[in-house]
Amino acid sequence: MAGDWKEEYRRKTVSAAEAVRVIKSGDRVSFTHGREPPSIARAMTERKAELNNVKVFMRTPSLDFGWYHEDWNDSFPLEISYVRPIARDIMAARRCDFVPGSLIGITPQNPQVSEADVLLIELSPPDEHGFCSFGASVWGKKKAVQCAKIVIAEINKSFIRTFGDNYIHVSEIDYFVEQTTEKAAAGSDQLGRKAPEIGKEEKNIAGYVGSLIQDGDTLQIGVGSAAECIAQNGNLDSKLDLGWHSETTPRGIIPLVRDGVINGKRKTINPGKLVAIALGGSNEDMKFVDRNPMFELFDSDYVLDPRVVAANERFVGINAAVAVDLTGQIAAESVGPSILSGPGGQLTFAIGAQLSKGGRFITALQSTARGGKLSRIVPMLKEGSMVTVPRTLSDIVVSEYGIARLRGKTHRERALELIAIAHPDFRAELKRQAEAMFWP
Repeated sequence: MAGDWKEEYRRKTVSAAEAVRVIKSGDRVSFTHGREPPSIARAMTERKAELNNVKVFMRTPSLDFGWYHEDWNDSFPLEISYVRPIARDIMAARRCDFVPGSLIGITPQNPQVSEADVLLIELSPPDEHGFCSFGASVWGKKKAVQCAKIVIAEINKSFIRTFGDNYIHVSEIDYFVEQTTEKAAAGSDQLGRKAPEIGKEEKNIAGYVGSLIQDGDTLQIGVGSAAECIAQNGNLDSKLDLGWHSETTPRGIIPLVRDGVINGKRKTINPGKLVAIALGGSNEDMKFVDRNPMFELFDSDYVLDPRVVAANERFVGINAAVAVDLTGQIAAESVGPSILSGPGGQLTFAIGAQLSKGGRFITALQSTARGGKLSRIVPMLKEGSMVTVPRTLSDIVVSEYGIARLRGKTHRERALELIAIAHPDFRAELKRQAEAMFWP
């Protein structure tokens, strides 16, 4: 009956302090992707003096409640699966551990990591049927709820609703906490990041990538300024009937939907629908998305399935990288062993794009780092670097100096293609090292 869930919701609604009493020393407490629920997290950290060895797993660290400081390690040792700027210092100091988990294949029988004793999550208020929304991002949250022993949800009234698999019923949550601290803006980035700055290099990269996009292509764009600039620089504005099937949805994409550039009319699967795991944009963008049937958010199990990606004909994956070596190995997560981000869905999109009929996989990067002191196109990746995409799946690489086409080419041919788009200051040395590596 309609009233049953309302009574259950009232019964389960408690203060943040009361909810976190279920957390015990030695428990594993897990956050879902996205922002940590602030009221619950603060209440948990207020128990620092009485808790010991509460393992805290954060998929996408966003807010600092004190646990990044050294004297918190005994109470709240941290595990992280995507290193964002707020967590880079603690990762570099080796005061936390890294979980290189997959975003797909998570089930109650096969959880990504050891089962959470307590899961903390943000949800929208329930609708008239007792279903809460995950807001602007799904990210495997439903499976995380199903895998956890106890689930505490903080209600965020600014959360939007979308179609797709973006809902969970009140009956699946153990405790609800009405949000009493600051709220995230409805249009904030799905990972709480600031919009990337677009400089001359990014504009040049966007121009080259835009020349590779054809009317009717279905796009995916990852995070990082070199990739995200494609949506904001105007290079897609004149395209027709583009589709969207993506892990994240960077700023600039939703205005292209409003303008009719992205409409999904020619998509092979899910025609007329924008399919994603997460959305980002302004408050105006989120108002446009809210309850709009064009937008469907799904779990990563679906969006990041290479078979689903490949079913989209003329699929174009566009992702950023930290470095590319002369054989085409792509590093997007670390410089040497120093982890800067996480694997995300790049490998999935590399596989899916090249299985797609007419598909392409584009890696975008600035040619240099550290103010021009280092080349991002290198003879060999720095020792300890994590290879995100192997050379067997690299396809097209774009810098501000041009386009390198690698698919089907030899090591020598790849080296020449990549040297041609490296910064001019480094080309002579790259050529010398390429000759030593690949020529007799």
